[in-house]
Amino acid sequence: MAENTDTQTTTDERTLRRAKRQAMLDAGVSPYPSHFEPTAFSADLEVRYKDLPDGEFTDDVVTMAGRVRAIRNQGKIAFLSLQDRQGQIQLFFRVNNLSESDWELLKTVDLGDIIGVTGPVMRSRRGQLSVAPHSLVMLSKALRPLPEKFHGLSDKETRYRQRYADMIVNPDVLETFKKRSRMIAAVRRYMDGEGYYEVETPILQYTLGGANARPFITHHNALDMDFYLRIATELHLKRLIVGGMDRVYEIGRQFRNEGMDQTHNPEFTTLEAYRAYSDIEGMKELAEGIFKAACHEICDSEQIVYQGTQVDLSGTWRSATMAELVSEVCGRELSIDSSLEELRAENDKHSLAWEPSWGAGKLLFNLYDELVEQTIVNPTFVCDYPVEVSPLAKRKPSDPRLTDRFELVICGHEYANAFTELNDPVDQESRFADQVAAKAAGDDEAMEYDQDYVRALEYGMPPTGGIGIGMDRMAMLLCDQPSIRDVLPFPHMRPEIFD
Repeated sequence: MAENTDTQTTTDERTLRRAKRQAMLDAGVSPYPSHFEPTAFSADLEVRYKDLPDGEFTDDVVTMAGRVRAIRNQGKIAFLSLQDRQGQIQLFFRVNNLSESDWELLKTVDLGDIIGVTGPVMRSRRGQLSVAPHSLVMLSKALRPLPEKFHGLSDKETRYRQRYADMIVNPDVLETFKKRSRMIAAVRRYMDGEGYYEVETPILQYTLGGANARPFITHHNALDMDFYLRIATELHLKRLIVGGMDRVYEIGRQFRNEGMDQTHNPEFTTLEAYRAYSDIEGMKELAEGIFKAACHEICDSEQIVYQGTQVDLSGTWRSATMAELVSEVCGRELSIDSSLEELRAENDKHSLAWEPSWGAGKLLFNLYDELVEQTIVNPTFVCDYPVEVSPLAKRKPSDPRLTDRFELVICGHEYANAFTELNDPVDQESRFADQVAAKAAGDDEAMEYDQDYVRALEYGMPPTGGIGIGMDRMAMLLCDQPSIRDVLPFPHMRPEIFD
């Protein structure tokens, strides 16, 4: 006796479907025609015929196409559920309405097949808006049955690997990706409306810079030299500011050869924007505007829920210094003026690892990073980062140990990073030198010395505000998804091994 498993059932089903495909070909009918033109879609019909009485037929003939999601045969009539780009609609087939060949074709239709139909709009006696086809065409014969159980944590890996099937059987997944597309379009409209120029910068770069991250390395055969996949667009965008494009932005992919978790993927999408004659205050306004524009596009309110937590995106968002937030959480006043002994002791109190070479700024940042960020719920601009962890940000005039930088934190995660950009070429030289020293000491995430960028600054860059926003994390927030993999159509995974 054959083993009764899902694999065996799938194999048998595929064999039957292949036989149906071959039968169509033998009869001179292509199961994969080249073109079909729908004239109507399900949701539009629901609106247009919302007042159509039960049991009423119209003379309005429409042509529709989509995937078969349900089949119910009852002798000389059949009911099919057709899923198109807008939703689902019922098809009501009667033997007297179809040609003999089309009726025979209907008998071979399987779940998952993509078909095209033409017929009048009607409403069934039970109140179901329907189309009563008088013609049927096979548009794509599905040779593999749709999975029946595609829900739950046990199927997560399969869902991510076979995203196409996940989208077919889980409409909420498809809706998430539609929302993501609308979100990015809304951000573009907002940026364009604010007078920013959208530009493109190199993905292959020969100098590593713009962020502290481990890169992917590839080899350029024609030049016979190694290049990096970019880890940020920052330094090239600021070159354009030097050149006179006073407002620029890019929505594009970044690549960092690092770990994967709920908020990190090695390949991800950011928005980076730079505005001449601005600073971090201007970037706060920009960040609020971008998030609210995206929120209005896909959410009903600025009061949203993320993974069960109420988040208020309305009004003017809070700004607080890192020292203020650390002091609030630790229950004592701590700042960059605190002694090394005091800051080390506070790290030890919370069992946080630290290095003897760290100064007050790095020790303070360690407390924030490990203890504070996770406690922030509503949008908060965390300001005044120590210069040790901000190699591209401008020093604060009131305290050169700190920088004019903020990170936007919501629900314990960073969504944006912004600077009053460093435009002093001598200071930038010094910062790059520090990064080179750090790399030589074993920091494989440190930047390299970008001589061309320093040369660009020597021509003069105006006061500039800059920001980077994680678009994947924004999609997670606004679509209420717990993992970055849930907003990426094709998240990175180990290669699948096929038998």
